[in-house]
Amino acid sequence: MIDHDRLFKELISTFFVEFLDLFLPQVVSQIDRNSIHFLSQDVFTDVTFGEKKEIDLLAQVRYQQQETYFLIHVENQSYTESAFAKRMFKYFARLHEKYDLPIYPVVIFSFDEPKRAEPQNYCVKFPDLKVLEFQFTAIQLNRLSWRDFITQHNPVAAALMAKMNISVPERPQVKAECLRLLTTLKLDPARMQLISGFVGVYLELNAVEEEVFKATADRMGLTDKEVYMEILTSWEREGIQKERRATITKILKLRFGDIDASLEGIIPALLKLSPDEYMDSLLQANREELLSRFHG
Repeated sequence: MIDHDRLFKELISTFFVEFLDLFLPQVVSQIDRNSIHFLSQDVFTDVTFGEKKEIDLLAQVRYQQQETYFLIHVENQSYTESAFAKRMFKYFARLHEKYDLPIYPVVIFSFDEPKRAEPQNYCVKFPDLKVLEFQFTAIQLNRLSWRDFITQHNPVAAALMAKMNISVPERPQVKAECLRLLTTLKLDPARMQLISGFVGVYLELNAVEEEVFKATADRMGLTDKEVYMEILTSWEREGIQKERRATITKILKLRFGDIDASLEGIIPALLKLSPDEYMDSLLQANREELLSRFHG
């Protein structure tokens, strides 16, 4: 299962200023960029449903040449939810009570479907009185055209194009455009890996699409770039690891039925072995031997 919230949190926290530059230029123009400080994640309990909710990202920033601070709350929403605007208001109210600072709320709607515009306000009113009208900035990726971002010299654009409004035939071209943009950015290897990994997760191509992608990348002249070859190699390694994990998981299920946390925990250690080595271990050792040999 893809941990969408973790991927988006890692992307936005790593490239926070670039995220603001891309989507909230009116906000970033007002702040001291050196003042950005990420606050600890707050966990709220929803007493109605008995669930704990952890907010995604909360940054404290200062206005330029002032000692006045405010908060920017960024939430990723990877699925449609009818009461989401109400939940955002609850976050706002609790954060405002805790920090007593103005809060600028932002939501990234990152799901593929539906493509209708999501509500971005929560209102409480009576015929004679409007008690509350809470609004937040909404960035609904599946309603954005990736073509509008291909000239943006911005790592967040290189990543998020992979989640925008893309028709099926366009998928190989968009992946190539993401890579083209990425090769123009002078990023350190870790940040380069973060962007390329994000694109690899959300634009995983089938065999036919892969051939179209490579032909498109070749026409763009990407195959002559060292960065492109490094990214392609890392994707190939990740693909091999994914296949190995699928094989190991399948054999574990065949031998032991449902995979519990203990068996899940030894998979990373098995992945470090060669295929012959992990196949021998999986087929010959019983459950207790496997756990004893590879635990931790």
